[in-house]
Amino acid sequence: MQQSRRDFAKKTAIVTAGAAVAAGTSVLAATGNSSYQDDSNNGVVKGNSRKKEILYKKTATWEEYYKNAK
Repeated sequence: MQQSRRDFAKKTAIVTAGAAVAAGTSVLAATGNSSYQDDSNNGVVKGNSRKKEILYKKTATWEEYYKNAK
């Protein structure tokens, strides 16, 4: 009785590990990702948002900061 439980647990662990590896491999294959990074975009992710990105807005506070920083 004890031996059959151990065999069952061992087989279950092997099947679970195999399924996890197969699932991970299929996800990588489906997305086209690999362990090597594509250097063509230098790590920049390009999105398709409709919002305009504002990086700098000219204000009196920023002008004072830049004047003092020089």
